[in-house]
Amino acid sequence: MRRMPLVARLSFAWLALVALAALTAEWLPIEDPTKQSLLKMLAPPSAERWFGADSLGRDVFSRTIYGFRITFAVSFGSVALGLLFGGALGIVAGYFRGPVERMILVGVNVLLAFPPLVLIIAMVAYPGDPLLKVVLALGIVFMPAVTRIARANTLVFSEREFVTAARAAGMSDFRLIVRELLPNLVPALLAYSLLLIAVAALAEAGLSFLGLSVPPPTPTLGQMMASEQANVLEAPHAVFFPAGMLFLTIFALNLVGEELQRRIDGRARAA
Repeated sequence: MRRMPLVARLSFAWLALVALAALTAEWLPIEDPTKQSLLKMLAPPSAERWFGADSLGRDVFSRTIYGFRITFAVSFGSVALGLLFGGALGIVAGYFRGPVERMILVGVNVLLAFPPLVLIIAMVAYPGDPLLKVVLALGIVFMPAVTRIARANTLVFSEREFVTAARAAGMSDFRLIVRELLPNLVPALLAYSLLLIAVAALAEAGLSFLGLSVPPPTPTLGQMMASEQANVLEAPHAVFFPAGMLFLTIFALNLVGEELQRRIDGRARAA
């Protein structure tokens, strides 16, 4: 097996570090992200506060770590939702074909034609838990692309010899999909899901920047950048540190996703 390149290993280590910090934030020796101190307004980075303070004297490093919680919750939640429903629809469309396939593709084309931002704004405006609404909205946006990828791969694998042999042996459609098709579809969907997680993280930051994600006082990366944009010249650390952390995380997700895709392609060619 080909050894993972150094860049991919560093990217994986970065993602593991950020995820661990976000999950264990309560036990880390960092300040309360909502604690204000007027004496430390826009304080520069120091040994006490690595990322400095924002315009209300709150610790930017602490708020960044807690902000990643929302980023990961939205990213993984929306992608899982898109994979679950979009993948199921794609498999059904690619396996059964005929009227079922046409009906599913019509629904997919309708969702693709509908402006995503309008859909997200409409869902966020509806009463309810803001985090859940953002997850549902992005999950619906991701469903059409996942459906098309799952359908295309199902069309390829459904013509393979092992599927034909399973049909000849009298295996039921449900059992054939679960035991023969699904294990071959999971690697391709997993590689694509990492890229979708990166897109979802960037989308959540953009939505929170526009005030369409989780409202204050819960810190989010986009909200942190939006609230401090007026102070970017006086205190650039309050904007660029959260933005830099988000950039590194999305960059790492893309690199790990590409490496996983290369490995999957290599195994497919070897088979």
